[in-house]
Amino acid sequence: MVFTVRLSGLDSILYVDGEAVAEDSTPAAGLEAVRNHRLAARLPDGSAIDVEAGYISWVNVGISVRRDGYLVHQSHPGRTIAYPERAREMVLNAKDPQLPPGYDPGVLSRNKVPILVDVALGLLFYVVAKLTDLSTAALVGAAAGLALVLVQRFVKVDLLGGLALFGVFMLLVSAGLALLFQDDMAVKLRTSIVGVISAILFLGDGLLGGNRLGKGLCRYLPYSDIDPGRLGIGMGTVGLLMAALNYAVAKLASTSAWLFYSTFVDFFLMMGLIILVFRYARGQMFARHQG
Repeated sequence: MVFTVRLSGLDSILYVDGEAVAEDSTPAAGLEAVRNHRLAARLPDGSAIDVEAGYISWVNVGISVRRDGYLVHQSHPGRTIAYPERAREMVLNAKDPQLPPGYDPGVLSRNKVPILVDVALGLLFYVVAKLTDLSTAALVGAAAGLALVLVQRFVKVDLLGGLALFGVFMLLVSAGLALLFQDDMAVKLRTSIVGVISAILFLGDGLLGGNRLGKGLCRYLPYSDIDPGRLGIGMGTVGLLMAALNYAVAKLASTSAWLFYSTFVDFFLMMGLIILVFRYARGQMFARHQG
């Protein structure tokens, strides 16, 4: 049996002797999304099999198999095959207007192109920096950003998401610093300088309600209950912290170590901090005062 997770939902296919004999699918959100998959078929000897499949945790899937009504297999004995209650609430809230706002997985699907563009720009910087130098990588990144803005004028697909102008502005600042300071150390510190600038902009926007950067960033996020002001404040705080960490690595480590850190390591550090920011922006940490 093959169980496939997609942005659009879940798909399962039951195979017998290499031949697909049954399949089931559920969407990413709504009441139908939280039901278990049921696949029924007959074996060559005529006996009937019924397979139940679904989540047993946030990330793991389990199955149980009955043959002619008798349980013959459980992938996780003793575990109940059902959506975790918290995940169930989030999925249901995404589509049910009668419930409090919550998780909306469709956001990721709708913004997959600009997300992939952001990832591609990061990888472009890394590859060019490894093949040439950091200054050249900064200039190439800025040129790529401007080229995307130009292409966006002629295509209907959203390439740059809700923070297009902000992102291009940061790329231009980065390129300007690379031209002004040609040595590697200056380029490494450029990340901290740009980080501080963007952090101040996010903090300022957040303190004013998050009407620009906060709301722009919300377009990328699979939540419908985020406070843009809190999001701006949280992202600004994370930006200042990451700028300080980059400064420390730039000063204490080699250029190769910094390049690896700035391309890969700080991403995971930032993701951990951003999870906390999301909780704060959704009122799950330091809950908003009413009244």
